[in-house]
Amino acid sequence: MSADRAVTDKSNWVVGKVLADQARSRGDMPFVQFEDGPMLSYAQAHALSNRVGNGFAGIGVGFGDNVAVMLNNRLEYLWTWFGLSRIGAVHVGINTALKGSFLTHVLGNTQSRIGVFEPDYLPWLANIEDDVPHMQTVYVPGDVYDPDKLPAFKRIEVRNFDELMAGGADDIAVEISYRDIGMIMFTSGTTGPSKGALMPHGHLYLFGLCMKEHMGMTPADIYYIPMPLFHAQGILMQLYATLITGGSAILARQFRATTWIDDIRKHKATLANLLGVMTDFVLRQPAKATDTDNNLRMVSAVPVTDETLENLRSRFAIPKFNEIFGMTECNLPVCRPVDAPDQAGCSGKVWEEYFQVIIADPETDEEVPLGEVGEILVRPKEPYCFMQGYNGMPERTVETWRNFWFHTGDAGRMDERGFVWYIDRIKDTIRRRGENISSFEVEAVLLEHPAVAEVAAVAVKAEEGGEDDVLVCIILADGAEQPVPEALLDFCTPRMPYFAVPRYIEYVTEIPTTPTAKIQKNKLRDRGLSAAAWDREAAGYKVRR
Repeated sequence: MSADRAVTDKSNWVVGKVLADQARSRGDMPFVQFEDGPMLSYAQAHALSNRVGNGFAGIGVGFGDNVAVMLNNRLEYLWTWFGLSRIGAVHVGINTALKGSFLTHVLGNTQSRIGVFEPDYLPWLANIEDDVPHMQTVYVPGDVYDPDKLPAFKRIEVRNFDELMAGGADDIAVEISYRDIGMIMFTSGTTGPSKGALMPHGHLYLFGLCMKEHMGMTPADIYYIPMPLFHAQGILMQLYATLITGGSAILARQFRATTWIDDIRKHKATLANLLGVMTDFVLRQPAKATDTDNNLRMVSAVPVTDETLENLRSRFAIPKFNEIFGMTECNLPVCRPVDAPDQAGCSGKVWEEYFQVIIADPETDEEVPLGEVGEILVRPKEPYCFMQGYNGMPERTVETWRNFWFHTGDAGRMDERGFVWYIDRIKDTIRRRGENISSFEVEAVLLEHPAVAEVAAVAVKAEEGGEDDVLVCIILADGAEQPVPEALLDFCTPRMPYFAVPRYIEYVTEIPTTPTAKIQKNKLRDRGLSAAAWDREAAGYKVRR
């Protein structure tokens, strides 16, 4: 799609309009299937979404109203999102792991009075009922709605989602623009209270359009989607991309490493995404003769090493991989062209139709020379293709937007060909001996050791100099004998600069992760050194330059 054509079509960059258009043009063609359930067509999805949209309108939900959605992956999630879009209401996707003050914060920030909840999470809502006085009514999917098992709410009313489904299937005459807010999506909140990104419909559309263009998607593609729908990966980069393309989606209840390739084979999926440690979990499963028996033509996987790419390629016969760089707030400004070679760590080129990207000194915001590491800064070329700020947090918005650039907090470099290489989160970059150390690069080396299954490298405060030392927390591979720390450092020394060799090594049984499989390094940093951590300095181990 050319830039000119894309811009002129922006009036249709609204999820409800996209679904309506596909229903008219593709009608009975397959759109979405939930696990082993029936495949629903575009026309069926459109009718169900209209019913739910009319149902919400019937209870007083209107344009601009925030509706909280705390559901597992299920079809009702789709009808809720599409239905809210039809009436101009705002979808507030909630991480299903939130409880206590974390859940209170999200609901309080958005002032949602209506919610759609999984019954498993209602007790968490009941526990904070007094802290969310604005919340009035929640709807529970009909297949799991059981009035006899509801927690004892003092004030909040719990109703059957089927009541919303009883709305009429007629089209809804509410005019929605790509400029209108369609979603509030909260960042992970690993460094403080989570921030709700105000995402206009144009912003949402570009997530899907990017994946369509840079994965070369066609209506013949089948996308396997086990990522949670409260995450941009699941709902925008996979599901919305499928909708824009006119392809088919297989929605899984959750990611299961044990059946990942089997599910892909069963559903004849051609596309899939892997994120974070999901890749390691898949590769740790016992290899089977049938692993190469699949229809996958491309997998989007981040972050990965050269070894990981080769292992995925050889084991599952995957011909092509895609890496990208993006954030909830700034979309997917860096994408690998379809015809570009696979290179681990290379996110691709700037999507110049819609974005500008520079690599800048994080202290001065001045652009650094090609090849040097700095902070990735982004800004849009078209309005409403970016978040419109953090909901109710103007100070955090101002903090992130400086000198007319959005500051991603990510370190990267740009080579002479214009390819952007992601390095690490700046806050995870360890400063030692006057050098910036990428925790990802330390981890990549250690993951090459046959005894290491998972690893997290974090900074711990050095005893002097105001800098950091490196701590690595390691989970052993199944059946592996625990290496003595000196042997592990012997492995590291020839594979990384002297200043990056860890000082502390700790063998652990668990590394904290988010529901989307991202390592929560903040928890490890906050914990600091434990008594179980081995110290190379105390042991007298010397690292040569």
